[in-house]
Amino acid sequence: MTLSKLIELANGSGGTLYLMCLLLLAALTVIIERSRYLSQMQQGGEELIGLLNEHAPMNSDALQRALIKHIKLPHVSLFEASLIEPTDATRDTCAGHLEEAVMHEVPTLDRSLWVLDTVITLAPLLGLFGTIIGMFGAFSVLGDLQNGASQVTGGIAEALIATASGLLIAMIGLIFFNWLNTKVRVIVHQMETIKLMLLNRRFGMQTTTGPRRNLKAV
Repeated sequence: MTLSKLIELANGSGGTLYLMCLLLLAALTVIIERSRYLSQMQQGGEELIGLLNEHAPMNSDALQRALIKHIKLPHVSLFEASLIEPTDATRDTCAGHLEEAVMHEVPTLDRSLWVLDTVITLAPLLGLFGTIIGMFGAFSVLGDLQNGASQVTGGIAEALIATASGLLIAMIGLIFFNWLNTKVRVIVHQMETIKLMLLNRRFGMQTTTGPRRNLKAV
């Protein structure tokens, strides 16, 4: 299919194919940017968790070098919140401050994903709109008795390209939207894991429910 034919189809769709090209460009921009960002966040989080497992003390050289290397990671805010915590703070207080750090970082993880969600919903609707406009032009030639039937069927086939394009964009967007959301959940789980590991290394495995009751004595 030549470029001139594509331009003709885009013009025949009432301009909706041009809009869908913009939607595809926006979706690809979000997919590429978020994929690179979230992949770096996930790899850095795995490295920090591995170092916490290997080097329990917070002042270990390997852990400090990793924190400097991944200073832009959202996970680092947990270490910063833990380091500025007063020495006489309770486990509950420290856990609350670490949870605050997690909540502050979550919006940066799913930033721009709303654009992908909008593209998934809007692209099929625009495709259907373009098909309807294309069919108006296809049925307008019915007055020509000799060529009317062939022109109508050809016009309908061309009009359906708008619907197919919208569905294709939506399918691409849906696949990557779910994949990126999975990465966001993994990173949030990493941050929750780091929070628990920091609490356990500072307070041990103590609980806040008081001493365990002797069930036999009840």
